Amino acid sequence: MEYELIRSKRKTISIEVKNGGKIIVRAPLQSSEKVINAFIEKNSDWLKKAVEKSLRRQELASQYKIKEEDIPLYKEKAELYLPERTYYWSKITGLIPSYVRITSAGKRFGSCNGKNGICFSYRLMAYDEKVIDYVILHELAHIKHKDHSKAFYSLIYQFMPDYKSRENILKHKGE
Repeated sequence: MEYELIRSKRKTISIEVKNGGKIIVRAPLQSSEKVINAFIEKNSDWLKKAVEKSLRRQELASQYKIKEEDIPLYKEKAELYLPERTYYWSKITGLIPSYVRITSAGKRFGSCNGKNGICFSYRLMAYDEKVIDYVILHELAHIKHKDHSKAFYSLIYQFMPDYKSRENILKHKGE
């Protein structure tokens, strides 16, 4: 297995798998190649699984990547669709946000602040309606529960019993 070796003033050896399956091994300055290779061999099962997972995530992420020239269209679609769909779910749940805004957030698809304002990233529009509905319901649930407690997920389950399968699509997007 190929890997990048980074030596530094540290006491232990560690292995990191980056996006795309790139392996980084960090080792103390004085560690011999034999010791480093033994450490890699000892962790080879975990390492193979981690590389496979990383490659799968990268593949999934490419499915949902938005081309630069399509960004204005996605923003426009988000401005029209997400507030309307949030209103739909608000009527069903009785959870009413103080406002709905569309952002360009890159790491989060949605957020709910302490004043019950909800923001959605236009990037959410790259997903199908079932996933979008999950994110909307997730953020609306934060109006009642400001955490990710058991009660929070029970509330989501009440309106969307299959929420876990929808959530899994987002968890494997490979940011």
